[in-house]
Amino acid sequence: MSRRVRRKFARRIEGKVDFADIDEAVIPDKGWVVDWTKLPDDTVIQLFGSLNYRDRASLASTCRTWRILGASPCLWQSLDLRPHKCDLEGAAFLANRCKNLRKIRFRGSEAADAIISLQARNLREISGDYCRKITDATLSVIVARHDALESLQLGPDFCERITSDAIRAIAICCPQLRKLHLSGIREVDSIAINSLAKHCQNLTDIALLDCLSVDESALGFVGSIRFLSVAGSTGLKWGLVSESWSRLPNLIGLDVSRTDITPGAVSRLFSSLRSLKILCALNCSSLEEDASFVSNTNHRDKILLSFFTDISKEVSSIFVDATKKDGNAFMNWRNSINKDRKVDEIMFWLEWILCHTLLRIAESTPQGSDKFWVTQGAPLLLTLMQSTQEEVQERSATGVATFVVIDDENASIDGPRAEKVMKEGGIHLLLELARSYREGLQSEAAKAIANLSVNTNVAKAVAEVGGINILTTLARSKNKLVAEEAAGGLWNLSVGEEHKGAIAEAGGIKALVDLIFKWSVGGEGVLERAAGALANLSADDKCSMEVASTSGVHGLVNLARNCKAEGVQEQAARALANLAAHGDSNTNNTAVGQEPGALEALVQLTRSSHDGVRQESAGALWNLSFDDRNREAIAAVGGVEALVALARSCANATPGLQERAAGALWGLSVSEANSIAIGREGGVAPLIALARSTIEDVHETAAGALWNLAFNPGNALRIVEEGGVPVLVHLCSSSSSKMARFMSALALAYMVDGRVDEASIAALPFGGNSKSGSLDAARRLALKQIDASVLSFSDPRALASAYVSVNSSALIPVTELAHIQEAGHLRCSGAEIGRFVTMLRNPSSVLKACAAFALLQFTMPGGRNAFHHASLLQSAGASRVLRATAASANAPLVAKVFARIVLRHLEFHQLEFLA
Repeated sequence: MSRRVRRKFARRIEGKVDFADIDEAVIPDKGWVVDWTKLPDDTVIQLFGSLNYRDRASLASTCRTWRILGASPCLWQSLDLRPHKCDLEGAAFLANRCKNLRKIRFRGSEAADAIISLQARNLREISGDYCRKITDATLSVIVARHDALESLQLGPDFCERITSDAIRAIAICCPQLRKLHLSGIREVDSIAINSLAKHCQNLTDIALLDCLSVDESALGFVGSIRFLSVAGSTGLKWGLVSESWSRLPNLIGLDVSRTDITPGAVSRLFSSLRSLKILCALNCSSLEEDASFVSNTNHRDKILLSFFTDISKEVSSIFVDATKKDGNAFMNWRNSINKDRKVDEIMFWLEWILCHTLLRIAESTPQGSDKFWVTQGAPLLLTLMQSTQEEVQERSATGVATFVVIDDENASIDGPRAEKVMKEGGIHLLLELARSYREGLQSEAAKAIANLSVNTNVAKAVAEVGGINILTTLARSKNKLVAEEAAGGLWNLSVGEEHKGAIAEAGGIKALVDLIFKWSVGGEGVLERAAGALANLSADDKCSMEVASTSGVHGLVNLARNCKAEGVQEQAARALANLAAHGDSNTNNTAVGQEPGALEALVQLTRSSHDGVRQESAGALWNLSFDDRNREAIAAVGGVEALVALARSCANATPGLQERAAGALWGLSVSEANSIAIGREGGVAPLIALARSTIEDVHETAAGALWNLAFNPGNALRIVEEGGVPVLVHLCSSSSSKMARFMSALALAYMVDGRVDEASIAALPFGGNSKSGSLDAARRLALKQIDASVLSFSDPRALASAYVSVNSSALIPVTELAHIQEAGHLRCSGAEIGRFVTMLRNPSSVLKACAAFALLQFTMPGGRNAFHHASLLQSAGASRVLRATAASANAPLVAKVFARIVLRHLEFHQLEFLA
């Protein structure tokens, strides 16, 4: 996995100073010292007000004067506990500062319990998220302790354990209540609603969202209601609604979004509710499927907001001033000089219900909503992100993060939606919100940026306007949620090769490595994203060296060893695999192998029950096995047994896992000792099974492993016994991979060049129960296919022309046709090169041709190990044998020409050595 998306604010600072506009005359001399302790108290308090709680506490600790100013009541009127773990101990610590607290936001049941201990008897507003575990008892005690409460909001997630009993307690304990928003209550009965009507005479705003049962008749007796939302609630009897709610003389705004309201019910509401000005009915399928209702634009001077109406135009009709009826209704209202209190009240309510409804619709992804999102939904969310209401800003940013996601498991987003956000200026808006000092808004804005950046065009736009620097800064946050989302943004951006260098230049690599150490306990979300980003960055050679130089190897190995979260293990293993993949270009392969516990951890992860973890750990071991010391060390810590078991268990696994399992065994089998151990452990049979795969990458790596194993006579015998010859023959003839055909031919050549104990082969049973058939049958089958495979890389006319010509240029067309570029990465030992030289002396014309063909590949100029192979051939005295083959009357034409080409290669490398 290379990306991650997640579905599911801040006061704008006006008049920001642009340092380029400061008059140079007012800039103090470099020697001038500012005495910060002599700043006016109101300036210091204003400074405190622009900081988050953690920075405020840090600043207050500098001196006694600032400590006193930091405790000023005006700084403690609002408290957001969501980014922090707030338990009873923390509440007791804060209690002496909360006497004047007016507003509090919290998250989870533990924080809800802690609110009781804050002793903030003057609280006016309480807003809670993640309230699934909050019980009637907890909520009843909270409202009993805060009888001055005017606003109570719990959601948007469901309050599953809260019942009508708690609502009755709210009504009795909070007579000054003006706003009550609750989500996901199972049942809101008539007794609870009647209690609200009786005790809360000032209650003007009720939202009962996503409730399973609401007594609609009882709501008609809450005469003080001006705004009502039953969005997402089920079981409403729309036949009773118009009759019951017609008794609400003050009802101005009604939200029935995401319900099954019918066109007839809407018409009755419009006719019976004279005070009603605006009805929000987004995502109401019964309305949208009624063509006559959709086409009806006469709503008795009422405003209808739906998927099929122009929402901005409808909202504009609220204004008396005709000049405000064009353009963006919400922006016109915010920029209005002459404010109307009644209009403001409606617009504030509209902002809240729209951001909530859009978020809910984005989470459910209803069919047929694409057009709405592109034409209206995206611009609406961006407009709402500019609200003066902090909660609206935050939920709108969350809505943007959510509505672009198609499939969060596969990191898939809707391209047109993402690009619509970009074209509407959404990137600038989100980055501006990410700069906020409010950590809740930083987190949601970073999440939106991260999700949008899955789209390459958006990612480019984010990088161009400084998004990488902002995300890097947020990744250093001491707030876990902020750091997590910022790391997710860097993860997605780091997929693009063009962004890797910019992330490194911004200090992103160091910030991500630091996160691994900072959140090593209890920070699985941060760790997965940080490791995922480092994995992407490690694919770049330069960035990989910086990861290593900033203790990244140590940190990633610690994750692989100690973290139990599978997502973290997978990304840590992928990062280590990428660090080890750069071969000779840097020393990271060796560094990873020498890190204490690294190889043991990766071997252990191959036994995971999670396919992704097994795949990435096997990939890491494959890359690490290219180093001789790592190869032997992997075997020493049980790598052979673990990888054979993995290959045996992944017959029905993903192609990626199969490829890496075979590849890791291929890498280990380069060592003859490991090759023998793999054979004894039972590794031949699962590799043959993988070689039967129709997936090119899988059967290619399996063929490579079988080629290495076949070098040993005992393994060659096992391959024959396990029915490997027909499988290799099939690969030689049918694989679209040149490498698979090449290595299969070499494996077959090893099995028929006379090294296998013929007596042992002859002793095999022949008949229906035989796995391989007789030696002679296997030999004939193998030789026939080897010959065909070698000839498939040549052209008879080119061979003939090259043979009779004395001009070396005639060899070029033959070389070009025969060359397998990927073969240049293969590295043979002296014993293997010696075996090919011996094959050149073999009486079999097929083996002569195969050996010459193989040596052509291994000595091809430009190959990574060509000079190494040329040196081995020189040491083995191969030039004399090659000349003899080229001049032999009995050698096949293809062997003669290929031998001449190899001689030319040796001359080239000799000159290269002398130079």
